[in-house]
Amino acid sequence: MFARIAGTYDGLNKTLSMGIDRRWRKAVIARAGQLKGARVVDLCCGTGDLSLLFAKQGAQVIGADFTHEMVKLAPAKRSAMGPDMPALFVQGDAQYLPLPDDSMDVATVAFGIRNVESAERCLSEMLRVLRPGGKALILEFPPPSRGPAGQAFRLYFNQILPRSVMAWPKPDVFADKMRAAGFEDVGYKSMSAGIACLHWGSKPKAS
Repeated sequence: MFARIAGTYDGLNKTLSMGIDRRWRKAVIARAGQLKGARVVDLCCGTGDLSLLFAKQGAQVIGADFTHEMVKLAPAKRSAMGPDMPALFVQGDAQYLPLPDDSMDVATVAFGIRNVESAERCLSEMLRVLRPGGKALILEFPPPSRGPAGQAFRLYFNQILPRSVMAWPKPDVFADKMRAAGFEDVGYKSMSAGIACLHWGSKPKAS
């Protein structure tokens, strides 16, 4: 599916989210903390929007996505931002990362972990590649709430996004999954009246 819509993916995102997606990604950057010189892996990176926000802050970024048709569009965005933008884009599976243990300061996924075959396996890989004390940041659509905003977006969720969105666990349940995977200092923040949710956790520091 993502291979078919790669060429129109960015436009669809901006239109259907009414531009709010930019605010959500900025919240990920803010939660990450000091980024100059940090090593970041951005999983399910799509066409590279979040990866390039990290690179703009001075992080050394690897953006990986399973769909070649998506990730091949990212280098053009990088070039448009400047020749020295520190971001590398590769095709890769979030469940089997070709990265050494304890090698990353930050690991992120924005609106992609719901499409990975095993979210648990993805969390395990994020934990593995993070250095002790490193941060995992996951931006995702929780199941729509029953409030007015949730009702307004329910049609969008049902008709446009993959059905995996509706099957995605509530924020507190996913937080428990992060703890079960081995993360500590786990938390989450609902944004835009519950339309999106930012999850975070840290790899335990070595004793």
